Amino acid sequence: MNLRDSIRTIPDYPKPGIMFRDITTLLGNPRAFRRAVDELVQPWAGLKIEKIAGIEARGFILGGAVAHQLSGGFVPIRKKGKLPHETVSIAYSLEYGVDEMEVHRDAVLAGEKVILVDDLIATGGTACAAAQLLRNLGAEVVSACFIVDLPELGGRAKLEAMGVPVRVLVEFEGH
Repeated sequence: MNLRDSIRTIPDYPKPGIMFRDITTLLGNPRAFRRAVDELVQPWAGLKIEKIAGIEARGFILGGAVAHQLSGGFVPIRKKGKLPHETVSIAYSLEYGVDEMEVHRDAVLAGEKVILVDDLIATGGTACAAAQLLRNLGAEVVSACFIVDLPELGGRAKLEAMGVPVRVLVEFEGH
């Protein structure tokens, strides 16, 4: 089974010229979903990973499955104002402005090994901010994992420049 073939491409979404890589078709295919999770987990099987942090929203789906497979806890990283307890936040730049995400202050402990998970890495703004947010709490970000990378947009290189190893399963050229 080729994971790439299980990802739908939607042209001109959300705006003209963008080729949207839709993983909902992968998630809906039991064999593809299982294979993707197994491949994301494989490098860390048997190692002590305390937490998996998932970026809202598709990172929750993947992160929960990865956390289950690795017997680790799950940490949701959410848009500002969505978490009920005491939080820490970080602002980050997007191509159209600035956004903010947050995590519960007690979600990770200093020194815990954490893997960051999301569906796709593009420009890297969100993923870099999430990794920094976890580091601000004292976590060791062991890796960032994504199903899809859009290498022309440079996000992977930005994460790696921060010292975060990156694992991706599929690359798509273009936007």
